[in-house]
Amino acid sequence: MGVTKLRKIIPVEQIALSNLRNKRIAIDAYNHLYQFLSIIRQRDGTPLMDAKGNITSHLSGLFYRTINLLTSGIRPIYVFDGKPSKLKAQVINERKKKREEAKRKWDEAIAEGDYAGARKYAQAALFLSKEMVDESKNLLTAMGVPNVQAASEGEAQAAFLVQQGDAWASGSQDWDSILFGSPRFVRNLNFTGRRKIPRKNEFVEIQPELIRAKQVFSELKLTREELVDVGIMLGTDFNEGFPKVGPVTALKYIREFKNLETIIKEKGFKIDFPIDEIRAIFLSPTIERDYMIKFKRPNDEKIKKIMCDAHDFSLERVENALKKYLQYIKERKDAKKQRSLSKFM
Repeated sequence: MGVTKLRKIIPVEQIALSNLRNKRIAIDAYNHLYQFLSIIRQRDGTPLMDAKGNITSHLSGLFYRTINLLTSGIRPIYVFDGKPSKLKAQVINERKKKREEAKRKWDEAIAEGDYAGARKYAQAALFLSKEMVDESKNLLTAMGVPNVQAASEGEAQAAFLVQQGDAWASGSQDWDSILFGSPRFVRNLNFTGRRKIPRKNEFVEIQPELIRAKQVFSELKLTREELVDVGIMLGTDFNEGFPKVGPVTALKYIREFKNLETIIKEKGFKIDFPIDEIRAIFLSPTIERDYMIKFKRPNDEKIKKIMCDAHDFSLERVENALKKYLQYIKERKDAKKQRSLSKFM
């Protein structure tokens, strides 16, 4: 979920998908897979399934959206979460309880014929299983798209790839990316285009958003360490926020007092979570340094076995998507040859 309240104070640049052409984006895989589970579903909230009853929404979103990114000239690198910190584990347990309650309400709504309610509860009830994650990694490998296994937080690993120059930006909906130290991160990669506003008969045009760390720190007049403290005040995946403190107030307190310890002392907050431990998660995260990033030609037969043979996807649709990508690869190669020839001449 991340520090969602940061969006109210962080400067954002609207860009076109074409602005990301020829750039590598280190995508928070879990973040995107959960989006696919949330979006790709039936009227009553039931996710896409194969004939055996296995959920396939994540594979559908991952395959077709990745093809769209690739043919737009974007080079996605998917980063998967590793072992969560003990503080995150507590949050995960709480989310599990909420999912179980949402599943109960989902079943009740379906029984009552309340499809709007069923769809709402379904979004909160589903989760990524280990099998879904493994299937996603296998599909990406068959597509020739690199995926990196993080040691802990996927967003921290994605930020590290950007810091190392292995990617141009992180790709996530969560604002934690800026706290984990990504020099740039992009939002809305999965939502580009005309989208319906939830629970309203209205539509909006969604564009990618680019957040540049240098611009953020310059406009807010904060260091990264101070922005992490702002995030902690607002609430993160590792702690509840300070009571009755919104983004404007948090920013004001940090500018005035510089750190959480002074704010707690001066304002009399009662805090029962380990501030230094949470700071360390953002500022000194556990990182996997042994990884390989290499794009390869897609393995058509392996993709069709995963999508069509194992999970009943339409062979025609899968082949058409692959043809689109292979044609794009051919056109890129032809363009490179032409440029090389022109340079030689």
